[in-house]
Amino acid sequence: MAKTRVQYECTACGAFFPKWVGRCTSCGSWDSVVEKTLLPPGPGVRGGLAGRDPGEVSRPVPLGQAVAGDRIPERVSTGSAEMDCILGGGVVPGSLLLLGGDPGIGKSTLMLQTAARLASAGEKVLYLSGEESTAQIGMRARRLGIDCGEKLMLLAETCFEAVEEVIAGLEPQFLVVDSIQTVYVSGLEGIPGSVAQVRESSAGFMRLAKRKGLTVFLVGHVTKDGSLAGPRVLEHMVDTVLYFEGESSLNYRILRVVKNRFGSTNEIGVFEMRGEGLVEVSEISAYFLTGRAKDSPGSAVVCTMEGSRPLLVEAQALVTPTGYGTAQRVSTGYDNRRLAIMLAILEKRMNLPFSTQDVFVNFAGGLKVYEPAADAGVCVGLCSSLRDKALDPGTVLLGEVGLSGELRAVSRLETRLAECARLGFKTIICPAAHLDRVRPPRGLKIAGCETLAEAVAKALRD
Repeated sequence: MAKTRVQYECTACGAFFPKWVGRCTSCGSWDSVVEKTLLPPGPGVRGGLAGRDPGEVSRPVPLGQAVAGDRIPERVSTGSAEMDCILGGGVVPGSLLLLGGDPGIGKSTLMLQTAARLASAGEKVLYLSGEESTAQIGMRARRLGIDCGEKLMLLAETCFEAVEEVIAGLEPQFLVVDSIQTVYVSGLEGIPGSVAQVRESSAGFMRLAKRKGLTVFLVGHVTKDGSLAGPRVLEHMVDTVLYFEGESSLNYRILRVVKNRFGSTNEIGVFEMRGEGLVEVSEISAYFLTGRAKDSPGSAVVCTMEGSRPLLVEAQALVTPTGYGTAQRVSTGYDNRRLAIMLAILEKRMNLPFSTQDVFVNFAGGLKVYEPAADAGVCVGLCSSLRDKALDPGTVLLGEVGLSGELRAVSRLETRLAECARLGFKTIICPAAHLDRVRPPRGLKIAGCETLAEAVAKALRD
């Protein structure tokens, strides 16, 4: 009989150590290393082929047969246009999706609404809750006005083996797990939510999804720094990762796709939290520009690409003389290190005195902009606030700013121009490299600039 042995595991990142340490050398967490007894392999989760029927063992399939049209599953609509758009046209049967977000931001509400829409379309859905009773879920359903008859089944259970038996008898097409941190495998040591339990529970749901063609939605908790709790392998294991962005105190929620094996990434959908639940916002660009002060210095409109979707957002800049020894640099929705580079370029190439000024940059609406095409808008907004001179409200700025102060080309300019023209903007200030290969839409004027200084002069009409 094989003997058990002891090793030590970090509950934050899953790293192993031969002896106890106070601080994990892998992730830097303190007091997160706990003792773990390793059991000999058996017929459980790690028992290889033991306990599996011969028919369940995977067999190789020729690639030509796998790409045949009759073997490719069709996407299933979730009943929400925004949800289908960010997923690439719908949910792929047999896929594993992970939804993360801060507490109270609307994860359970979104999943219950999605499950209800799928059930209303005739799909059999099982909603697994490890944190709430079926009565509590029923209370939320009544508040949201959800009634799906017998197609939407509720289950309050945390044991994975028990859930597996229910799935075998019910045979649903969709499964919602709220949340993965509450599910445990009985044959494995550790409390629910530990690294080992989350890893093995997720692996079990992945096997169910691939073997039975079951689409599984996993709801995950997040840590203080906003990342998903549990092992990092959880994000690698699933097919799609969705993140809720924004503050739970605001009415609007931004759902971003950070991983998608069946579509593009960084797609976003905007939802509004109302009494009847999360309602999708179709005109996203109009939402981000709502309430814009058209004659305010420091306000500049930029067009950024979120996945395949162009978005017009307002970059707000505030420049004021510093009252301390060191000037402040604060940014919301824009990379702080990128802001430092832009300020250095403005000082070096345009001789502007930002070293003695406090600088604040914000993208209105809670959107986080990662694309370098927003650099020109941020820089022009900073110059506008410094000179206390407002920009033309009908102007949109595009362009990546290089270290020499030049404006560099951006991708998919035709798509951006079409969105600007649709929303009624009249002038686009962009890199001059686009002038010889782009035909602007009717009523839209393109002003090409070689350098950032030229763009600032045209925007501020100097």
